[in-house]
Amino acid sequence: MSLPEAARTTDVGAFHLVKAEGGFAAQGPLTFASARRACELGVRRLAEAAGGKLEIDCRGITLSDSAGLAVLLEWLGVAKRAGRSLRYTQLPQGLAALARISDVEELLERGV
Repeated sequence: MSLPEAARTTDVGAFHLVKAEGGFAAQGPLTFASARRACELGVRRLAEAAGGKLEIDCRGITLSDSAGLAVLLEWLGVAKRAGRSLRYTQLPQGLAALARISDVEELLERGV
């Protein structure tokens, strides 16, 4: 039995956080395959960033799953523990739907 095309698809490219006005722009796949590296990258970027209020523009996230959602939640926790403000903008539709069914959509949109 052959797997459906979606199940055979693998992440192409790497996850990046690039500097943007007011914070960062997330780019690439945010999935089980990239979650560990993405989480570490985000923690470093949050520690290095100037200013107390940050935004992460998520429109460049090309693929996401529950591990990607967990990364976004972890970054909120890191920011909160550091006494910083963080919120996400432009969540891709699939990631927003996953956050909605996980009952954390408002938290992601509001931030900490």
